[in-house]
Amino acid sequence: MEVNDTLIAQLSNLARLEFSEDERAGIREDLQRMITFVEKLGELDTSNVAPLLHMTSDVNVLREDEVKPVITREEGLQNAPSANDQYFKVPKVIKK
Repeated sequence: MEVNDTLIAQLSNLARLEFSEDERAGIREDLQRMITFVEKLGELDTSNVAPLLHMTSDVNVLREDEVKPVITREEGLQNAPSANDQYFKVPKVIKK
């Protein structure tokens, strides 16, 4: 695949970016190197390689559930600047 000015213009339009001529030349070279690399990977024989479904063989590595002490609702609300008997009171931030 050839990277030309039309392709760079389309990509810059989609990304909503503006480039100077020097930047376009650098981008053209970088994109061409990337595309060449990907095309080179296509030459590899992968017929005997199993598809990789997961990056690791670990399954559901989770911590054990532990019962920990909790505070009561009253203890949680006692230092609140504003609260009723059940909830924290906060200033209204959404206006109708």
